Amino acid sequence: MPSQGPSLKDLFDRLNQQGGPGNIPRPGTSLVDRLARWGRRALVVAAVVLVVALLACYWWFHPSLNLGSVQVWMWIAGICVVGLLALWVASERSVMRTRLYRRLMIVPAAPVVAFVVGLLLSQPFFPGNAERYASVLDTTDGVFAEDIQEVDYAEVPVIDRDSAILLGNRAMGSIPEYVSQFEIADTYSQINYQGRPVRVSPLVYADLFKWFSNRDTGIPAYVLVDMVTQEAEVVRLEEPILYSDSEPLARNLDRHVQLSYPGLMFDQKSFELDEEGHPWWVYPVQRRTIGTFGGTDIYAVVLVDACTGETDFYAVEEVPTWVDRAYPSDLLIEQYNWSGMYERGWLNSWLGQEGVVRTTPGTNGQLGYNYLAQGEDIYLYTGVTSVTADDSSVGFILVNQRTGESHFYPVAGATEASAMASAEGQLQNLRYQATYPILLNVAGQPTYFVSLKDDAGLVKMFAMINIEQYQSVATGSTVEECQEAYLALLAADGLLSEQEAADASVTVEVSGEVATIAQAVVDGNSHFYVTLADDAAGTIYDFALPGLLEIVTYQPGDQIAFRIAEKDVGSDVATVAELL
Repeated sequence: MPSQGPSLKDLFDRLNQQGGPGNIPRPGTSLVDRLARWGRRALVVAAVVLVVALLACYWWFHPSLNLGSVQVWMWIAGICVVGLLALWVASERSVMRTRLYRRLMIVPAAPVVAFVVGLLLSQPFFPGNAERYASVLDTTDGVFAEDIQEVDYAEVPVIDRDSAILLGNRAMGSIPEYVSQFEIADTYSQINYQGRPVRVSPLVYADLFKWFSNRDTGIPAYVLVDMVTQEAEVVRLEEPILYSDSEPLARNLDRHVQLSYPGLMFDQKSFELDEEGHPWWVYPVQRRTIGTFGGTDIYAVVLVDACTGETDFYAVEEVPTWVDRAYPSDLLIEQYNWSGMYERGWLNSWLGQEGVVRTTPGTNGQLGYNYLAQGEDIYLYTGVTSVTADDSSVGFILVNQRTGESHFYPVAGATEASAMASAEGQLQNLRYQATYPILLNVAGQPTYFVSLKDDAGLVKMFAMINIEQYQSVATGSTVEECQEAYLALLAADGLLSEQEAADASVTVEVSGEVATIAQAVVDGNSHFYVTLADDAAGTIYDFALPGLLEIVTYQPGDQIAFRIAEKDVGSDVATVAELL
């Protein structure tokens, strides 16, 4: 019988021995085998290229060189893997490859083990850690009527961040030479500037080409929005901003600061102004207080001159008083939630949950908080609720964002979301949307104050809601009108006596004969402007609609009586709170 040809296995073995068609390396020839045949010069060149690449990556990504940073541990792990590959290649020259490789496994394993151990030591369930987490933010009880100043309606912010953005864009649109080259950053930090609550945000280059065209002259201005008067302006600078987020290279703000302080870990920065209106960047400096990665706190601040790039390092207790935001809002919320969760131990936080509280949530999945201006400082405000109840609060906290001083006020009542719903329900036919509440002290009563906006984002009306009795809601077209209605409501509900309500009122009665009356539309709202005969001050009285709709029935020569804010007496323009 004819002999059989070679089997498939024989052909495959022969192909391996010959190197295959076209001398293709046989399967046993791995990348490591080929790298092992490199000469010493090639290995040196490869090492130099690797070092240069690592330095370039460090400059571009600028991670913090601190063992408390998770990003640093990722870099360490990557470097260990590359080092292991290099040693593996070198071991190919030796018959001891397998044994050496096994020994070298300890190199990448060591940082991995250290990272896992650091994570475990930082967890709340690790013995003793729950108590440490609960004490990161030291919160003491306060007395509302004593600690919170009674409201000054000349300093009540009536717009939120979204409205500030609309006003800022409108102001920016009035300067054509800026619009074509710059945009407004989405920073909009709320600060106390010269005794007024404002939001500020720098301009940024519109795109990479605009940066290339303007990089030598820098950013010429920032936007300032007064949260009381709703006035927005683009403030031109004598010295331009050179250090910002929109700089891609050496003057990139984060890169400049991190490379100046390579061992520091920075938290969320903010844009602020000193009392002369000079722009600064404020960088809070983190430290870990529990294990390797847990218990984040702020112990210092780095101030960066936005124009020159000069930096100053301050311990948190030595920060200049014009700085408002040494402690980021999100971190303060997290710290208080630690204390609310773990004050009675880690096990209680999951099982019994006795006394476990948290800050009230905001809308659309966001954290719920707002700001309160007191003296020279900005305070973070948020309600506190039980983890088992969502519709009522057990109190609220105020935290000084410059010093980290925290106080809890045990005032049971409505959550912010409930107050917003109450305000919207009061005017449900108009379909207005309530802004997130701010906290006011009105005649000793803790009160939510909200602005009501239309679909275009314009503020149309205002509402005050008593925290303890949130069914008590007063509205008005002006802050003064809303305040008068709220005081009357408190008196009617027995929360204030009529005398206390009268003492808390800051309006005065004005009467006389109508001399002139004119109508105008301001920001989409109708206003009637009235002057009175024989008025030596020549004051123009502003009647806002729809709250003071009766003004449309008056004509020159008619007698009229109304109330205005006491602070407006004798001023050029006075806002009318109530028609009598």
